[in-house]
Amino acid sequence: MSLNSLPRFSPDANTHVATNTIQQSTNIMQQSTNRVDLKTITVVGGCGHVGLPLGIAFAQAGAMVTLLDSHAGRVAEVAAGEMPFLERGSDQAIGPVLANGHLKATTSTESLSQVDVVIVTIGTPVDEFLDPGVGTFDRDLSSVLDAMRPGQLLVLRSTVFPGITQRLATQIESRGLDIDLAYCPERIAQGYALDELCKLPQIVGGTSPRATQRASRLFEMLGARTMELSPTEAELAKLFSNAYRYINFAISNQFYMVAEKFNADFARIHKVVTAEYPRLAGFATAGFAGGPCLLKDTMQLAAFNHNDFALGQAAMMVNEGLPSTLVQAVKQRHGLAGKTAAILGMAFKGNSDDPRASLSYKLRKVLALECASVLCTDPYIKDESFVSLDQCIDQADILFIGCCHDEYKHLKTDKPIVDVFHFVAEESE
Repeated sequence: MSLNSLPRFSPDANTHVATNTIQQSTNIMQQSTNRVDLKTITVVGGCGHVGLPLGIAFAQAGAMVTLLDSHAGRVAEVAAGEMPFLERGSDQAIGPVLANGHLKATTSTESLSQVDVVIVTIGTPVDEFLDPGVGTFDRDLSSVLDAMRPGQLLVLRSTVFPGITQRLATQIESRGLDIDLAYCPERIAQGYALDELCKLPQIVGGTSPRATQRASRLFEMLGARTMELSPTEAELAKLFSNAYRYINFAISNQFYMVAEKFNADFARIHKVVTAEYPRLAGFATAGFAGGPCLLKDTMQLAAFNHNDFALGQAAMMVNEGLPSTLVQAVKQRHGLAGKTAAILGMAFKGNSDDPRASLSYKLRKVLALECASVLCTDPYIKDESFVSLDQCIDQADILFIGCCHDEYKHLKTDKPIVDVFHFVAEESE
């Protein structure tokens, strides 16, 4: 720095320096206050399956929550007090927090710079090859960072590719943006969020001790216990959890296929070996392992490990191949040519209205190649091509249970039922 660049001492200059000093002190004090205060929250992707229950829970805990979502129709539904999907307890919970002003929904990004905490519930998407689309995530987060200000806490909530959180921290630092960043994976079972958010321990992976402390205090507002990991460990914890469940389901589905091959009843075997035998308490029953998370996260873990994840990839072949295996077995035993098949339940799991990555749709494609026609029904999913349950029972020659909706528990029909879940059969035993 040259001498000419230093400020000259004059009354005006001194006033200017003093004013700047006061302003800087005020800014520091304001940022310090903001780092303590976690009462205002914006949830990005806030009207989705992860963001909306989370926003309601924080609003119930006393925070002022803004749900930011690009889907205008869904924002309008939420603003009117209507849940856009099934989530136990949310229909009763959303009205009061909207009425008292603790929850609002918007498509405007204005709130991003006005709150103490920004929670991002959009994860790393995968492409048609099941590889993570990091570029899409970068663009989405870049837009969020453009609107943020120093002193805020940024929390990544949905599944991200391992290393993304630390990579984002580097991007934040390169911008000269003084915000705290943490990865805190969502762990609830869809449909049970409002109950589990308060009961399940929350994993916190902060990129600094201060970020970890702030994120921990944030989730402690919900009454949850928090556990600390590094960001990469927290990212892997999420992937390990979902991959473990996916592989566990594949084990049972493989055993089911073996039993079927030799005309043995897998459900009877499962019932006997798990009865009063705690060492097999985690032995899952057979059934479709679909949904938006399990397969995707297993494949993200494979991609992270340079596609060296034979166990996960084998699980994908078993689980994704189950619909075809069922159809081929039925084809050999009953024949399908010229017949009408019906699939009861098109959601990815029972008592849900979420069709994402449901294997019932893969089952429909396989059946369409073998049958004269395929009927589908679901009490929770609106689709003009679907028919009523009564029509399926009346017109179909054979019925397939696609998911375990309660409406099918007491199903009464003399027609063959293909029930890999052993859901209907248990009710008649």
